[in-house]
Amino acid sequence: MEKPKIFTVPFADVYPFYIQKVEKKGRTKTEADAVICWLTGYDERTLQAQIDGKADFQTFFARAPQINPNASKITGKICGLRVEEIEDELMQKIRWLDKLIDELAKGKPMEKILRN
Repeated sequence: MEKPKIFTVPFADVYPFYIQKVEKKGRTKTEADAVICWLTGYDERTLQAQIDGKADFQTFFARAPQINPNASKITGKICGLRVEEIEDELMQKIRWLDKLIDELAKGKPMEKILRN
């Protein structure tokens, strides 16, 4: 089975769109980075290293220090799919990230986004 194209897209190519999306809605790059780091376990330095190194999504998530144990609490629809029902593990992680960025852009409070 052919892998979805998004798996091989460099995270660095999509990252500016995440930032643009949240900033357009009055949120900050710092908040977006916090959400990404919460999900993946990267810190600011290691996140920047992934961006600078042009890691694709597959590599970005494979190198993630630790997917947050509360990530499974991320539910709802993104691109018409329920994130909790996505069977491919990598695709689910990508959609979790999309969902978190979406929630940030929609003005949801950080403590709710971070499933505290």
